[in-house]
Amino acid sequence: MFKKQLTLLACVFAILIITLGSCKSKYEKLRTSNDNAKKYAEALKLYNKKEYSKALGLFDDLITRYRGYAEAELMFYDYAYTNYKLKDYTSARYHFKNFADTYPSSAKAEECRFMAAYCYYLDSPIFSLDQDNTNKAIESLQLFINLYPKSDRVAEASKLIQNLRDKLEEKSYANSKLYLTIGDYQAAVIAFGNTLRDYPDTKYAEELEYLTIKAQYLYSEHSSPFKQEERYNLTINYAQQFIDKYPKSKYLADATGYIKDSKQDIIKAKTELADAFGNPKAIEKLAKKDTTKTQPSSEKGNDNKKIPN
Repeated sequence: MFKKQLTLLACVFAILIITLGSCKSKYEKLRTSNDNAKKYAEALKLYNKKEYSKALGLFDDLITRYRGYAEAELMFYDYAYTNYKLKDYTSARYHFKNFADTYPSSAKAEECRFMAAYCYYLDSPIFSLDQDNTNKAIESLQLFINLYPKSDRVAEASKLIQNLRDKLEEKSYANSKLYLTIGDYQAAVIAFGNTLRDYPDTKYAEELEYLTIKAQYLYSEHSSPFKQEERYNLTINYAQQFIDKYPKSKYLADATGYIKDSKQDIIKAKTELADAFGNPKAIEKLAKKDTTKTQPSSEKGNDNKKIPN
């Protein structure tokens, strides 16, 4: 009895293998055939059934055969979307753009131009990684808006651009804070200024302007007494501007403290220089104290210097 059951199961299993094998061979047979019309119909059928990998296998062969023919236009459109459905955004954007460039008068050209830009958007990584695709996505979406200013997709394209710019802002903010964290105070001052300049409406403006004061103070503190008065005065200038601009800021006490400390440190620096006067070795020692060898661009003409923006 047990033997008969095993034999029956083996037969059923063999039938399944044969059935599956015949299905596969039917697809492979079609894929290598010259019946392009049937192949295209099957590719669309597979696409609609969401069997995108199989559909792509048929489209890969068809587009080379139909290139240059009238039927190629719709086929190239379907081919681009098949890549898109497979989440191969690099290939998809290439084929969408190629469609828009090849068939600029097509009713589907606008859609494909947008989709090419959208694929760049989907390939934009998190803010901590390289943002090359983010910048390319912004360029592509802006090109779409320029080419189709009356398109119904302009509002969506503008929203996507803003999302990408927010990501770039986040990266600039994080990078500028990193300079402060690692103790490169001169670079931090400049980086904070660059972020404020590039993103004047940033939600981090108050924090960045405060951190500019902090970085400038620490930069001054690690400078030679020969340069400290100039650099502390710039700290005071930044802090006073901050107090005037944000009179109710949570950083107000700290900003006020940096003004007080800077004034005291200027007196201390002057005292050190006076004590070292006439002593070459002491002067040389004070000069070596400056760990920053180049002057940040934010210091030029610092008497009336504003917080970088």
